[in-house]
This record gives sequence, structure tokens and C-alpha cells, in this order.
Amino acid sequence: MDLANLHQPPFNTTMMGVLKGVLNYYGLPRTDAEVYGLSGHAFLLNIHPTLCPSGPYCWNRAPIFKLIENLGVRMVPLGFFHAGSSPEERAAIERQVIDALDRGEAASLLNMEHQLITGYDETGLMTSQPWECADFPPKHLTFGTWSEFGAEIHVDFYRFEKGTPARAEDAFEAALRYAVDVYHHGEQHAAAGYLAGAAIYDAWVHAVEAGHGSSHGHWWNATVWAECRLRAAEFFRDLSEDLAPADLAGPISEDYMAMSKLLSAASDKELPVAEKVALLRQASVHEANAIRGIESLLA
Repeated sequence: MDLANLHQPPFNTTMMGVLKGVLNYYGLPRTDAEVYGLSGHAFLLNIHPTLCPSGPYCWNRAPIFKLIENLGVRMVPLGFFHAGSSPEERAAIERQVIDALDRGEAASLLNMEHQLITGYDETGLMTSQPWECADFPPKHLTFGTWSEFGAEIHVDFYRFEKGTPARAEDAFEAALRYAVDVYHHGEQHAAAGYLAGAAIYDAWVHAVEAGHGSSHGHWWNATVWAECRLRAAEFFRDLSEDLAPADLAGPISEDYMAMSKLLSAASDKELPVAEKVALLRQASVHEANAIRGIESLLA
């Protein structure tokens, strides 16, 4: 069984790749910038103090789940499972996913990366690979064993219900309020042991100075968050005058574009520490400017 027309684009931010694929599948097409912007993900920034590559994945998802509903779909958590989950627990979640697919609903999982579940055969679930890769994230998940995950299993499953998109004005305002809230109150959006919002820049600089700036985690955090800032720039660039005057939206777009370029440059593992720190400091200034612009829009 295979859900036709359910495909995951190769975004670095794999949650947004899943969402984009689901929206297209349900006949609710949005631009890439709208998917990132209206879901709020374009404005999120979250890291671990040691720059673990888990930074883009471990945060409080509840507010963004609410914003996703404004796009016309509901992302329904089905549960979290690990290497110690019993055969009965695995069989039960597999049945829930199969039942959703049989109803024509989209489903996904998160184990290191977000992946669409596009169908199933007699041996297991078929999963999309976000990029061209050999074995991981896997393109198949064997019933019962989930052996393709290897020894490291910490997986969430989701299904997606089709709904009705919110009014453009309401969805836009909700996304902007999220952007401001996550910036000023990052502690309410970060998972335990992680940092979100304005606090991340000092922590990121400290991590780079402590020797973590040449790590895979530094590169991956910078890569994902640079992509999100690029989509934020495009989001404000493409706004209609009905939603935001160009004289307000334009400078916000420019600040987010600057952030994207700075974080992309800082992602270079070989860049000297002092240069990485300078780029991150500049990005923090543009982030603060963008938030002030958004606050002006809300006012």
C-alpha cells in the first residue's frame, strides 16, 4: 500500500519537509516560506550548551503544533517509543499507523530526523528519506524489530488530520506573536537542558570558545537555523500590503537574510574561533532588530 503524491522535499529542517509534503498531499499548497513562517519554525532558535546536533529537534513542540493547525492540518502525536518498548507496544503503534494510512491520512515519525510514512508492505512501513542517502534515515522500517534504526531508538509517531486553514490575518498574527514570545521567553519553549530564543547567542559563543565550534553539531545547528532564517526573510519579502506595509516588512526581511548569511558563514568547521564568534555576535544584533520590527508590526 502506497500513498500516491505523498513526497518529502529535501529541506534541512526535516519537520518542515514533512509538513510541506502533507500540505501538498491534502491539496493545501503553500510556498516554502509560508510553511516555515506560518508554522512559526522560521523564528525558532534552539541549541544544546555543547552544540549537540539534537538542538534542532529537542524543544517544546506544542505551540508550533497549534500554529500548524492554522495551515489546515492537525499534527497528532501517537506516542514515544524506545529500544525497551515491548513487542505489544510496537504492534499497537504499527496498527495505528496502518489504520491512518488505510484511511488515506498522512503519517510521520521522528527518530533523529522527521520522515513521512508513505505506505507499507508485508514486511514493514515505507518511509521517505529527506535526502539522497544510503541507509539512514532508513527508507523502510521492519515490523516488530525496527532494526533499521539500529541500537539507538527514540521515536515519535504522528498522523495528520486535514482541517480548515485559518484566516490569513489570524494565521499571520499568531505566527508573529510566537516569534516574539520564543525570543523573549525562550525558557518556556526549550526542552530541559537546552536553550531557546535570545539566550542562545551567548551560549553559542561560549560553546565555540570552549572548543565545540569545529564539531558536527555546530555545523548542523548553524545549517538548520540558517535555513529557517532564510525562509523568514522570504516570508516577510513576499507579504502582501494587506498583511504588512512594505516599509515595515522590508527591513525585517533584510535582517533575517543577514542572519541566514551570517549563520551559514559561521557553520564552517575550519573557521577560526574569533571569526565564528564575530559572526554569531552580528547575527544576534540582526535577530534583535528583526524582533523589534515584528513588535512594531503587531502594534
